[in-house]
Amino acid sequence: MDIVFIRELRADTVIGVYDWERRIRQTVVMDLELASDNRRAAAGDRIEDAIDYAAISQRVLSFIEASEFQLIETMAEQVANIILDEFAVPWLRVRLAKPGAVSQAREVGVLIERGEKP
Repeated sequence: MDIVFIRELRADTVIGVYDWERRIRQTVVMDLELASDNRRAAAGDRIEDAIDYAAISQRVLSFIEASEFQLIETMAEQVANIILDEFAVPWLRVRLAKPGAVSQAREVGVLIERGEKP
């Protein structure tokens, strides 16, 4: 299994359970790992045979920036579902972090894996 990855994808959104968080936009940071078999893309050197990480990034950013969630768990789950459903990726790992959520930590977040590893 090969992995296509996207690191530190940043988006501003409404996220949090506290009243003050519902009134502002905060930055979330996401890492994605997407299962792939890169041999066909490498042999033909064609984007049509590869995971289009630009298209995935744009779709995820558009979704996050237009949405509002209380929990990062919900956001991560919905992002995973979008990628699995719309981009025919069999397995993925989503790491979603909320920098500054705990003052003593650089960031807090969740890490989920969904789908079937090939």
